[in-house]
Amino acid sequence: MKLPVTIHEAQLGSARLKVIRPAEPLVNAVLIDRDRHLDSYLDQDAAQRVGGLWKLAASSPRSLVHLPMRKNRGPSGELTESNTRQLDLVLLHHSLQFAPSRWKEVRGRLGPGRPQTVTLPGPEQADEVVMDHEARHYQENRDRFHQHLHAETLFMTGSAKVFRDTARHFFDVARNGPGHVPVHPSHPRFCTALHSDDGTLGSARELHIEYCDQWDS
Repeated sequence: MKLPVTIHEAQLGSARLKVIRPAEPLVNAVLIDRDRHLDSYLDQDAAQRVGGLWKLAASSPRSLVHLPMRKNRGPSGELTESNTRQLDLVLLHHSLQFAPSRWKEVRGRLGPGRPQTVTLPGPEQADEVVMDHEARHYQENRDRFHQHLHAETLFMTGSAKVFRDTARHFFDVARNGPGHVPVHPSHPRFCTALHSDDGTLGSARELHIEYCDQWDS
């Protein structure tokens, strides 16, 4: 799988940070804060690329992977609630120990970036992952996501393993969402989730991931 990205660098005190972004905007993609949980709505292209960026976060422990989407138009009929807000997303390895409170400063210093194409394992390999669900529930297990919210951005912090294991959710939506909608007119939603019962979440809310083919103009 080839993924076009841009590589950005920002000086923060004595540290130099690398930030990776998708080269082309994720147009039909939103992340919505519903207070008790989070909803992500994606079309096929966005789901495929977010899955790739999820895998990239697993293999780039010294970088922040930034998915700008908080200003995107929403899926038809899904942003009517008054207590919702749209967010950007940053994926990062826990060893980076980046403070989300510095993000607004870093974001403001990012230039246009340097184009690059990265090669990742294909999405079909995500299906081969065998997850040890019992091990995930051990208290000492560190392969779980933790979340922080700052500057209209959700930070998903985790290990390389948990990013690799959960990228399959996005590829599943990209592969099966478009075919599900026309044959299930009475139940046109195809969705999956990072669920509180699956052992991938530590101090984090559930993230629901849904295919959507109808977007506001």
